[in-house]
Amino acid sequence: MQWQGKTVWITGASSGIGAALAVKLAKEGCNLILTARNEEKLIAVANESNASKCLVIPADLSNWQDMSSLVKRAMELTGRIDLLINNAGISQRGLAHETILEVDEKIMNLNFFSTIALTKAVLPIMIKQKVGHLAVVSSISGLFGFPLRTAYSASKHALQGFFESLRPELKAHQIQVSIISPGRIKTEISKSAITKDGTVHGQMDPGQLNGMNVETCANQIVKGLGKGKKDILVGGKEILLVYIHRFLPFLYHRIVGKIKAK
Repeated sequence: MQWQGKTVWITGASSGIGAALAVKLAKEGCNLILTARNEEKLIAVANESNASKCLVIPADLSNWQDMSSLVKRAMELTGRIDLLINNAGISQRGLAHETILEVDEKIMNLNFFSTIALTKAVLPIMIKQKVGHLAVVSSISGLFGFPLRTAYSASKHALQGFFESLRPELKAHQIQVSIISPGRIKTEISKSAITKDGTVHGQMDPGQLNGMNVETCANQIVKGLGKGKKDILVGGKEILLVYIHRFLPFLYHRIVGKIKAK
């Protein structure tokens, strides 16, 4: 993909990977549409990106029943959407048997249903354009299970299944689909994770704290998207667990079984 002049819509763009992607893609010459709940933070990201064209659309994507108004606003920028990066999401810290169902529902609403609702709302535009690129930020936890993240991992597994199935459906329309699976990236996702009763975790996990910096992560993602890669793994040595799970499942179960659920 040649980035110059392309219109990119990023959800979850107020911080972390989403904000870093906005800055990186603006440097590549993209027009930006930025969505998240916090308008003040979105404006700060828009100013930092210094994009030639940037539209801020604050929204709570967990209210996913009507995405048409958001898509209508997004089209006001350039009249097209070349790349949609579904990045909004929330993580989890809690044992399954202690976690109330409302927490599972909240995680699935934002991580899964809002993502496919927005994707389905944007698809007719890309089909009409006869070109487009859909990207979803999943997680390596979408490729294997991990303790304290049952609903989170389930939501990411669901995204993997949806977008892998969507990919061959869209081939005839010249629409690409990329699934991004980050490992430990130094963002505040663990601090904003929700616990068994729905309260905020509020703590930075050591793995997150020592993870890949978000700018390097964004650079690798943009490079992969530019090459049209179908699956983009980003992270450090924890990425090895993806291959261990695939080729040495007995070793994966041994490793994961030693992780203390606390």
